[in-house]
Amino acid sequence: MSKITYHKDGDYLIPDLIMENSNEDYHIGKYGRLRLSYIKEYKRGLYTELIINGILSKHLSDIEDSATKRIDTIIKQLAKSENINEGLKSNNQFAWVQAMNNIKNRAEEIVYNEIIYV
Repeated sequence: MSKITYHKDGDYLIPDLIMENSNEDYHIGKYGRLRLSYIKEYKRGLYTELIINGILSKHLSDIEDSATKRIDTIIKQLAKSENINEGLKSNNQFAWVQAMNNIKNRAEEIVYNEIIYV
């Protein structure tokens, strides 16, 4: 068990607390930020627990990684099942872009319901 040290600030004793893993750098993108806003608003207990344990950044980074991988997998599966390939891209680029945007939107919607907003 470690001893807590304090420093005096005016009339108050302030504990000298250092968060573990505070110098680790995590990448938090779109999906991590969406998760953060969701747990701040709807999962206050989880949010507080993650902050207290010093693992909020790691949690958000893990969500970012798993959401990105899941979206990539879903896009590949849907494109294959709907026969959206390089042939369509070379013959009708507009239709290919439209189809791929549609697939990406569906994949993101699936990930929002499976990973982000849970």
